[in-house]
Amino acid sequence: MRYHFATAALLALAAAASPAAAQPLETTPILPDATVLDVVATGRTMRTPDVATLRAGVVTQSPTAAAALAENAQRMDRVIAALRAAGIAARDIATANVGLQPQYRYTDNQPPVITGYQATNTVAVKFRDVAKSGAALDALVKAGANQIDGPQMAVDQPEAALDAARSDAVKRARARAELYAQAAGLRVDRIAAIDEAGENRGDSPRPPMVQFARAEMASDAATRVMPGETEISATVRVRFILR
Repeated sequence: MRYHFATAALLALAAAASPAAAQPLETTPILPDATVLDVVATGRTMRTPDVATLRAGVVTQSPTAAAALAENAQRMDRVIAALRAAGIAARDIATANVGLQPQYRYTDNQPPVITGYQATNTVAVKFRDVAKSGAALDALVKAGANQIDGPQMAVDQPEAALDAARSDAVKRARARAELYAQAAGLRVDRIAAIDEAGENRGDSPRPPMVQFARAEMASDAATRVMPGETEISATVRVRFILR
């Protein structure tokens, strides 16, 4: 946290010497017997994620672009059918990426030669029941998905948790202001302004895409997805008047 502590008299002198330096304080009337204290504080609360989002893709290779795309489309159709069979609604399945790239063979002192094409198709899937996402992931792999990214955990409706974090942030700012006021032999008179400086809605960082061969898919072990807890936070800037 960073704090700015200045007397009204010093601020008035600074404004006279450099008007531009006084601009951030123009919204707060400067009282002759008051001291201004700016506090930045972050409030936090913990929640259990109730939504998991992952990306599942199919990567295929073939000597021709048309063949690579055709095989990819067939396998992706099976992946989407597996998602629908697992109870995932159409609104929770969205195409995230479609790509086609040539594959090259490189030889010393020779121009690269195209040896084939690689086609990719990836969908983003939202699981509204985190406990069932592991079984759906297994079904995706059995249906032909060979590229997995996720899951990314989130709180579906974080507004109430954000409000709790905002309230906590203001309480923390007030406690810090009381500490500074006591140290300076003053008291907190009132809050002059509150600005919201940022928030974290609890989304976890997205892990990197993992690609694997078909031989690695032959496993009877069920995939478990654990939601854990995520932190939701809000940061505020509070201006206090001390006397």
